[in-house]
Amino acid sequence: MILHELISYEHLRLIWWVLLGVLLIGFAMTDGFDLGVGALLPFVARTDVERRVAINSIGPVWEGNQVWLILGGGAIFAAWPQLYAVSFSGFYLAMFAILMALILRPVGFKYRSKIDSARWRNGWDWALFIGGFVPSLIFGVAVGNVLQGVPFRLDDTMRIFYDGTFFGLLNPFALLCGVLSVCMLLTHGAAWLEVKTEGVVRDRARSIGSVTALLTLALFVLAGVWLYYGIDGYRFTSEIVRGGASNPHAKTVALAPLAWFANYQAAPWTLIAPVLGVLGALATFIAMRARGEVSALLCSNIAIFGVIATVGVSMFPFILPSSADPNVSLTVWDSSSSHLTLFIMLVATVIFLPLILAYTAFVYRVLWGKVDAKAIESGDGHAY
Repeated sequence: MILHELISYEHLRLIWWVLLGVLLIGFAMTDGFDLGVGALLPFVARTDVERRVAINSIGPVWEGNQVWLILGGGAIFAAWPQLYAVSFSGFYLAMFAILMALILRPVGFKYRSKIDSARWRNGWDWALFIGGFVPSLIFGVAVGNVLQGVPFRLDDTMRIFYDGTFFGLLNPFALLCGVLSVCMLLTHGAAWLEVKTEGVVRDRARSIGSVTALLTLALFVLAGVWLYYGIDGYRFTSEIVRGGASNPHAKTVALAPLAWFANYQAAPWTLIAPVLGVLGALATFIAMRARGEVSALLCSNIAIFGVIATVGVSMFPFILPSSADPNVSLTVWDSSSSHLTLFIMLVATVIFLPLILAYTAFVYRVLWGKVDAKAIESGDGHAY
């Protein structure tokens, strides 16, 4: 038996669907609080020292956290090439906006203190705000559009034709998901600041985070109700071939009311995902009001896991439905790389992912502790 045949094609596809979810959730949990702190910066910190306290809370870790975004993009490129091709071409302007915003972050970190000028530093602080707010919003808008279906077509040679426009992405449901994403990551950033800072920065972060936690809960429930009553999902109308060649044309698909809720009826244990989203957001609010620093951050992580997992569970096995031609919607079973490619990637992941997790845990352990405003003023060991 050839080595890669030890794991069936069907199981490898399922494993990589789970791993993709793990990478996306890992990005939201780690780089998510970086984005949240950046978006909160003008509101939780009013003096230069206060802003430096907030920036130094994420300064040592933000670059490492972005590894999860790179891993997620790499996994999509290698494991789901058609998903990568369609999303990065169809969402080109949105991706460009995210890229430009993310570029503002390292530039802002490095340049804000180069000139001793209040105007100069204030300008770069707003650049850091853009670098946190814009990606948080656009990521959520993208998810909202995916749930509704993306207007793309594939011809017989698998060439991609995208029929949508940038402003077409800014529809009401997608904007709701975008605001949900912003509130969720603002809450996460506030929870991080509560752990890492003291005094007025911590108190302002707690006050804002309490509000955004409740907004996250309300918007998550509202999005679910909207999806239930107002948006049709996608379902197979032909036989599902789980281990066949990757060919999105080899099936038929139709829109159907409540299709995004079928998995919960077929497997009730999957309700764990939305329940964690709701309870995690509520628990984050309670923990913040009770001044529970670490518990608020843990509950925020649970909420993020629940919200993102809910999207994946609801859509499975679809990963990018097409509103222009539902029959070419991309699914777990017909848009992956080859059996051998998925196996080689899995072997590499089994070897290197634990190393990444161990190193990340070590870094957080070494860098744990609060940022001291007095040390910031004296320039003792703080880079930003």
